[in-house]
Amino acid sequence: METRNQATMKKLVTLAISLIFTSLLLTPLAHSEGIFSSNKFDFLKGEPKLMPVDEAFVFDFKQEDERLTVSWVIADGYYMYRDKLKFEADGAKLGEISIPQGKDHTDDYFGKQEVYYSYVEIPIAIREAIEGGTVNVTFMGCAEGKLCFPPTKKTALLSKVEANDGLLTGELPTGEKLVDTQVIADSTSSQAPITQQDSLSQMLSGDSLLWTLVIFFGLGIGLALTPCVFPMYPILSGIIVGQGKKLSTAKAFSLSMVYVQGMAITYSLLGLVVASAGMKYQAALQHPAVLIVLAILFFVLSLSMFGLYELKLPNKWQEKMNKFSNNQKGGNVIGVFMMGVISGLVASPCTTAPLSGALMYVAQTGDLLQGFLALYVLSMGMGLPLLIIGTSGGKLLPRAGHWMDVIKTVFGFLLIAVSIVMIGRIWPGLVSDIFWSIWGVTLVGYLMHQNKLTEFNWKQTTRAVLLTLMLLASFSYGFQAVMTHLGHQGPGASIVSEQHISHQRIKSLDDLNAEVAKAAAQGKPVMLDLYADWCVACKEFEAITFKDPQVQARLANIVFLQADVTKNDAIDIELLEHYDVLGLPTLLMFDASGQSRDDLRVTGFMKPAAFSKHLDILLSQ
Repeated sequence: METRNQATMKKLVTLAISLIFTSLLLTPLAHSEGIFSSNKFDFLKGEPKLMPVDEAFVFDFKQEDERLTVSWVIADGYYMYRDKLKFEADGAKLGEISIPQGKDHTDDYFGKQEVYYSYVEIPIAIREAIEGGTVNVTFMGCAEGKLCFPPTKKTALLSKVEANDGLLTGELPTGEKLVDTQVIADSTSSQAPITQQDSLSQMLSGDSLLWTLVIFFGLGIGLALTPCVFPMYPILSGIIVGQGKKLSTAKAFSLSMVYVQGMAITYSLLGLVVASAGMKYQAALQHPAVLIVLAILFFVLSLSMFGLYELKLPNKWQEKMNKFSNNQKGGNVIGVFMMGVISGLVASPCTTAPLSGALMYVAQTGDLLQGFLALYVLSMGMGLPLLIIGTSGGKLLPRAGHWMDVIKTVFGFLLIAVSIVMIGRIWPGLVSDIFWSIWGVTLVGYLMHQNKLTEFNWKQTTRAVLLTLMLLASFSYGFQAVMTHLGHQGPGASIVSEQHISHQRIKSLDDLNAEVAKAAAQGKPVMLDLYADWCVACKEFEAITFKDPQVQARLANIVFLQADVTKNDAIDIELLEHYDVLGLPTLLMFDASGQSRDDLRVTGFMKPAAFSKHLDILLSQ
């Protein structure tokens, strides 16, 4: 599941591409309800009670020499996720693991997933084990239309196994096979890293990687239109001709592709290095101090796009590279490849700023494969015009002009947008909204000024109308943000007070007890929302139910607490076990006297109307 920073960055880059090529702003996609919005299950009296996780998913294991088989009997109405399986060995070394294929299951938040129904078993080869060694298996499952259980860990005890090749033999279930240390594991585990096969299958099965590559490809095309890349066109045209030989179109295309690959592979390897560092320091990048530094850095990089300074290699380095490049003969595959590497460094210094921004984005994803592919696709986007120009032998060489400076300036605005995204994580929402409005007004104002410099015709008039609408939209966005903060709906509407309901975060059972006691002293009931990032219906509660005006009106009279149990650490487990929480979402209710009301507990998603009535009962106690 993708983090929030990644989704925001993608929207901004998509906006950039739209501005560059169509001068239109894209509107955000409307929220769509997830799988838990259906009425397949209503919480009515007489409905079968939810099973505890150990009854819904009956775990078993058996060992036959160097082969361990783990299995689950899954109750009707429940399913288990394939990609949430994790294996860790203690006192043992795991070999091949055969993961059977599941059935397709789709929801709006996790995307397309493979899940298991009824029964599943997984053979595991044990390469070596001491007597009493263990294999810890973590799994996660859900009840259809109701709730998802937290990740659950089970342990299989092992008998001694002598060292062997760690391969499975005999009949195996159809599916993915993981070999040696390549076991599915939690990202926080130092003993069992995520496999490259599993990472690839997950990324390719969802929309996240696809959109990332499309956006980076578009960003690469945008970079290819900047002035500093323009000198690469005649360089390439000269190289493919070589020493005056007349090349066929096929040969020209081949040499152009080699040239572009030299540039693409260089940038991709750089992305691989940065993503590797990102995996190690990903948590540190979320620290407020780091976010501030990154925001300042992006802002400083944006200044280079506005022409305040120039990013380039030291003169001595550049002279040496130019000398080396001049010694390379066109028409030679190795020489053309090296020219692709060198030209990317020498002839395009101003791409450093946006490229640095792309590298920082890759670092925050922390994914080696995605980092490599993203930078490769970006480079191919940069190389697409080069490929076309090279294949044509320079006949399609575009004319330099003022329009290329406009493209460069727009990228400067994009880097400022990234700064706002970074600092927006620690700024109040109103401040971020105001800065977004200022950013939009300034960008559109610049584009309107540039439009006035063009020849007066119907195209200029059309652009002027569109830009005017965009300018009004930017002003309206900021105005509505301020009005929402002040509790008004805006001009032309009846001025009605809108209650902005916020929750207080707690962590431990002691925190909860203290807040419940404080609320009881004030004669207020308490609602505790148990939340986790992996919980689909938890997100639906936030996106649909908690935003409903009728629900907010009732929550104004209730102390609203939230505990994030995503980490599922010892403190989280203590809280969940104390209240016998079977799965998420779960909302715990406490009346005005501080007593826990199990009869009012909510398990599973509820729509606003039903939830409002539920809160009425709590408030009436």
